[in-house]
Amino acid sequence: MARKRSTPERIIGLLREAEVRLSQGENVGTISRSLGISEQGYYRWRKEYGGLKVSQARRLKDVEKENQRLRRRLGGQYQADLASLRAQGSTKTIRARSSVV
Repeated sequence: MARKRSTPERIIGLLREAEVRLSQGENVGTISRSLGISEQGYYRWRKEYGGLKVSQARRLKDVEKENQRLRRRLGGQYQADLASLRAQGSTKTIRARSSVV
């Protein structure tokens, strides 16, 4: 079965509802079950989206997509540079970068 993705708007709405119910004395387990998410999912969403407004969450997702696209592009460029150096017969060993920013 395919996993259902939630939009940032829906996530923020669920987190707001959960916060209201927590302030009324319910525990996280019953709240998450009634919302149709796991406790782990609740805590993960709270960590990522807690305190954000809908517009801020959209902007966060857009920036993450752009970073992913740039990392893929940079990775392909690095592979092309490595292949050209090998074709030139470079004697030095080239190590991959430990982290890409």
